[in-house]
This record gives sequence, structure tokens and C-alpha cells, in this order.
Amino acid sequence: MSKQIQTQSSESIFDVCRQNAEKYFENTESDVPQYAQSFTGIQEEWLKACKKAVTSTISLQQEFAKKTGIDTTIPEATKNAMVDTNKQILKAKSVQSQIAQASAKAIQQNIKSCNDNATTFADLNKNILQSWISTFSQLKN
Repeated sequence: MSKQIQTQSSESIFDVCRQNAEKYFENTESDVPQYAQSFTGIQEEWLKACKKAVTSTISLQQEFAKKTGIDTTIPEATKNAMVDTNKQILKAKSVQSQIAQASAKAIQQNIKSCNDNATTFADLNKNILQSWISTFSQLKN
């Protein structure tokens, strides 16, 4: 039977965990811009695909109507209703975009505040822990 040799490390488990966490976050931080660019690229391609599908459909229907002799003129009231509806859709989209951007900024600010207060929370927890240790140490003695 072979004996397994265990080597003793001078590092504590906390040192190893801290080093691993630092490496993880350094690595992850470098990925953030790449993810953002990837999602932006996906959004741009999706928008292009939708635009192309809509314009192609309109062109196809226009050609069909022309070749079959269908009258495509519309009353002024219908045209105005369509234009006004589109204006309202664009206004709603603008408001939605503003809300989404404001929400993203608020979320980012909340995370920043939490991050800024992390040291304070750690100090508070350290004081609580020290209080518990003191209490139980006194009970032991």
C-alpha cells in the first residue's frame, strides 16, 4: 500500500479563496465590454432583419396590387389616422426608452451604493462578531 503524502500549505483557506475570487473578477471584468458589444450587434441585426421584412412585404403587396389592378388609394381621413397612430407609437416608444434608461441608471446607482457601503457592512459585521466572541469567551472563563 502506498501512503499518500499530504503537503502542508502556509496559506490559509481564506487566502486561497481571496486569490481565486480576485482572479475570477479580474477575468470577468474584461468580458463586460465584449458582452455589451455582442448584445448591441444582436440588436442591430434584429432591427435590420425586421426592417427588411417589413419593407419587402410592402413592396411585394404593392407589386401584387399594381399587377392585378387593385385600387390602392385611401381617403385622406384614413391616411391621417395612420400617420397619427404612427406618431403616437413613436411617442410611446420614446417614453418607454426613457423609462428603461432611467431604470438602468437607478439600478446601477443602487448597486454602486451597495458597493460603496460594503466596507461599512463588513465593519458592522466584524463588530457584531467581536461582540459575540467576547461574550462567549467570558462565559467559558
